[in-house]
Amino acid sequence: MAAWRKARVAGEDPEEPLDAALVDRVRAVLALGGVPHAELQDGVQQVWLRLLEARAKGREAPRSLAAWCAVVASNIAMDWHRAQRRRERLDERLTALRPWERAHQGGEEARVLALAVAEGLEELPLEQRQVLVLRFYADLPVAKIAAALEIPEGTVKSRLHAGVGAMRKRLHADEAV
Repeated sequence: MAAWRKARVAGEDPEEPLDAALVDRVRAVLALGGVPHAELQDGVQQVWLRLLEARAKGREAPRSLAAWCAVVASNIAMDWHRAQRRRERLDERLTALRPWERAHQGGEEARVLALAVAEGLEELPLEQRQVLVLRFYADLPVAKIAAALEIPEGTVKSRLHAGVGAMRKRLHADEAV
């Protein structure tokens, strides 16, 4: 632990391992790495968490804490892009499951309803949209959705409940249903 104290800038709060200049540097690395502004603070928190985890595991302190934090921030930015690509691929697969053809066959009313549902889905958070599409468009049971998304069944159920409620409000507000 003494080595970690030496790695920090003198005068820092021992409970706050990242000083303001270091936080600014981490934010800059994340921003240059393409992480959206709204998610920069989450990235700073992840760097801080990894620093605390390294300390807790008894790892040797880095020679330069600033350099170590910059490398970790760069890795977090790369992880963010990988996760973004995964989300985009999942969205593409889910979009392919949308039954647009059935809406065109059902007449004007069915087409209007399908467009209202599509707009409502676009406004939902990604997590809710994923479970709604998998449940109602792909007709997957809760257990398979949980396995596919690697989340607990209870989480799937709560997202379904919240998503259906939001869609119901949205469709009634548009008077589409």
